[in-house]
Amino acid sequence: MKAPGTAPIVQRSKELLRRVPVRRRLPLAVYAATQAVFLLWWAAFYPGGMSYDSVAYTWQVTTGHWMSNHSVAYDGLVWLSLRLTGDFAVLTFAQTAAMAAALAYVAVTLRRFGVRGRWSATAALACAVLPSTGSFVTFVWKDVPYVIGAVLAFGAAGRLVARRLRGTESVRDTGFRREIAVLFLGFLCMGLFRNNGLLVAVLAAPVMLIALPRMRKAVLFATVVPTLTAAVLNLAVYPALGVVTPTKDQVFALNYADIAVAYGNAPGSFTAADKALLAKVAPLSHWGGRAANCYNADWAMRPPMNRKAAEKYNSELVDLWTRVLKRTPDQVIGARLCRSHIAWSPFPGPADKAGNTLISYPEVPENLFGWADWNPEMRHSPYRPELRIRPLDDGLHDVAYFAFKAGRTTQLQWLLVRGATWCYAAYAVFLAFARRRRSWAPLGMMALPLALQLTVVAANPAPLARYMYGSVFLGILALPLIAEKTRRVTRPGASAAPADRSSAAGRSVQPEPAG
Repeated sequence: MKAPGTAPIVQRSKELLRRVPVRRRLPLAVYAATQAVFLLWWAAFYPGGMSYDSVAYTWQVTTGHWMSNHSVAYDGLVWLSLRLTGDFAVLTFAQTAAMAAALAYVAVTLRRFGVRGRWSATAALACAVLPSTGSFVTFVWKDVPYVIGAVLAFGAAGRLVARRLRGTESVRDTGFRREIAVLFLGFLCMGLFRNNGLLVAVLAAPVMLIALPRMRKAVLFATVVPTLTAAVLNLAVYPALGVVTPTKDQVFALNYADIAVAYGNAPGSFTAADKALLAKVAPLSHWGGRAANCYNADWAMRPPMNRKAAEKYNSELVDLWTRVLKRTPDQVIGARLCRSHIAWSPFPGPADKAGNTLISYPEVPENLFGWADWNPEMRHSPYRPELRIRPLDDGLHDVAYFAFKAGRTTQLQWLLVRGATWCYAAYAVFLAFARRRRSWAPLGMMALPLALQLTVVAANPAPLARYMYGSVFLGILALPLIAEKTRRVTRPGASAAPADRSSAAGRSVQPEPAG
């Protein structure tokens, strides 16, 4: 029995829904549902989850210590949020809105492959509901807009793939220009919000060029220009504006860690001169002991490592690294693969060597992750009261925090937080999809998770889960393609057009409708 007054409300809701164009209903529904869930995480961890890096951003932008060791673009957003409101809530709220929009964009992309809205919407909602990905979007972290960029680029790449499968890859209509613009924006976000993010475009471009041969000029524009833009900003523009560049010991920390692993495993390959150089920076017992842990480069850079001495002798250390690479390449390659364990292994490494999955809690200790102990500017910062979780509802916080901690269960990490698992799941889905369609075009979408994975493999300091959260999002969003049963790509409001193989027979094709 319906409660009094509910019938008119339901009727008005149905009338309102009928006024929404059919093709707009899916993106609006996905946006509304995911935004609602993200807002629950946001309210639970208001004004946003925080980490050591969050404090570093605050110190940089509120004390005039702007540095490019973190994303200068994200530092700018932190500065703007603090300057306008005195808090981080506006920034983290904007992140939830942007991610919800990106998920809605991908949902529409999947519809172009014939995936039913219920499946694409479920995948998008799963990204918001899972404690690992849902809470992540609320963090004061440069990695959040980086992942939003990856989701946008993934959705745009999918629309270009759909064009090729439909046989409209040569049409240069408004929709095509919009798709290239979103692809450009996605890669630009990745380049701006992580210092190694431009590598994603470099690695994704070759795969996309092979998969989308008739769109190569546009794909090159959407990958090369963002890469060059990010490089020019970091190398020329930011320094010209007075932003301090990272010190040499920060830039070459992974090289030092490689040397330590090689010395710890093969000390006999080091000459007396090599050892004398190492001793100028840290005791040999450190180089061959704690620093030789291949899972975490931070162990090498901590005391008794003299980082000022490392910067002083950096040129000699880099030359030593080159010699080590030449005479024991297996040690250097092994060190890189060990440190990038989070990128390729579904399962955590040994906890006693910090090889386990490192997941940041959405909370701030009283000493601000140690900043208040040694940095007087942060110890007495007027923004210190803002650097703590102030949930809008304590009960909601308790439930969300319980879910977050439950999601850290070691036996479930392979599924909930390890991006490598989702990379392999995505590859399986795309290869099966390509086989069904008898076309290499779907591999254009596979370029994104592959590039994200290889970027972390190339250079990674420690097994932090957030480095691979982009792969978790893309892997989940790829799953609905399993439910794609038709061999024809459809578009909203139009009948199916011939797929990739039949389009070469000289058929005329029509431009795609906008949206």
